[in-house]
Amino acid sequence: MTVVARPRRTSAWAIPAFRNLLGSEAASLSGSAVSAIALPALAVLELRATTGEVAMLAFLGQLPSTLALWAGALSDRYAKRPQLIVGDLVAASALATIPAAAMAGALTIVQLYGVTLVLGTAKVVHDAAAISLLPHIVAPHLLQGANSRLGAASSVADSAGSNAGAALVGAVGPARSVLADVVSFLVSAVLVWRIRTPGQHAHPAETRRSLGKDVTAGVRYVIGQPTIRTVIAALAVLSFGLAIMNTFWAYYLLTTLGASPTAFGVIMGVGGAGSLAGALLAPTITSRIGVGPTIITGFAVSPLAQVPLLLAGPGFGWQIALAATLAAQLFWATAAGTSQRSLRQILCDPRFQGRMQAASTTVTAGSRPLAAAAAGALALLLDVRAVLAVGALLQVVPVVLLFASPVRTLRSMPTPHDTAALPPAREGAS
Repeated sequence: MTVVARPRRTSAWAIPAFRNLLGSEAASLSGSAVSAIALPALAVLELRATTGEVAMLAFLGQLPSTLALWAGALSDRYAKRPQLIVGDLVAASALATIPAAAMAGALTIVQLYGVTLVLGTAKVVHDAAAISLLPHIVAPHLLQGANSRLGAASSVADSAGSNAGAALVGAVGPARSVLADVVSFLVSAVLVWRIRTPGQHAHPAETRRSLGKDVTAGVRYVIGQPTIRTVIAALAVLSFGLAIMNTFWAYYLLTTLGASPTAFGVIMGVGGAGSLAGALLAPTITSRIGVGPTIITGFAVSPLAQVPLLLAGPGFGWQIALAATLAAQLFWATAAGTSQRSLRQILCDPRFQGRMQAASTTVTAGSRPLAAAAAGALALLLDVRAVLAVGALLQVVPVVLLFASPVRTLRSMPTPHDTAALPPAREGAS
């Protein structure tokens, strides 16, 4: 009997399940960008929230990130597609209560707190399942291109959603604006429902074991993988340094450097264009200079891009320089981000994909509140420029970590069974 081999796909776009996942992510991200503008506007403009209440709203939005490891364990234990659909439907239902309550004249800041908490939790569950579903849909040799398309779609969706959110808030008010996000979650759920991929079923031993043990096993696994562990550690330190700077970045531009709100928006827009270009060109860059150099360059450009900011003064010329350096920073950050995410997905045992991604989310997102607190403490002792300099110096540490790791010599994406590209990894608990 003759067996005809299936043709090897050369693009993730040829896979219907990937197109549905891409559409789902773009839809939910664009809608979430609308809510990111509408919800704070609703709190401040219509509910007359105090600064403390606005801070609480932001805190509750970040709080569910502490559940990322448990969400990752759920993703590894049970089928990912139902988790995505349930997460989208729960988020849509929670958001739909806002315009309903507003029309009845019963909307309160407490309800906004609850909706924000539900949205954050649904996002954590959704993200853990979505990012670990990708390697089940796309073959390892297509992951780089798939992550590149997802990154580009995310940049476009976020920018389009932000612009649409600003327009909707002005046209129909913040309460009605969140209906756009409700629709986006419903569209996302439909697209996920259309994904057809081999099911993932829990083994009896896994369902009898506690989630806490699954989380522990996942953390041990990540610690036991030299390359994955180093990349996640580098991401955590970079995130901490950037979060210190981001605490005062807008304040510094608008006050010390005297940038107008319009100039500030233009700088951000140019930076966004750099991010989009980085996502689109990531596969080309890695094919020319190698995976390791792309990742390390992305991390190295970040502290270098802060030098013009620290030297800048008021004036149009400096604003042009800052826009250019932000575009370069985000270009390389996105290219490196696409590459390191693909590398971690390829190297990770499929049984630990969700927990590996969740470990990365936990240490990066979890470091931001601590960094904001550290920036506030430093501001009591130093001026704002000096605090920014501390954040920039911290961003050098990840470059050193990556140079001392196997990433430095990596030229192409390894295959799951490639033992030549990287030294053998030491597995943790399985």
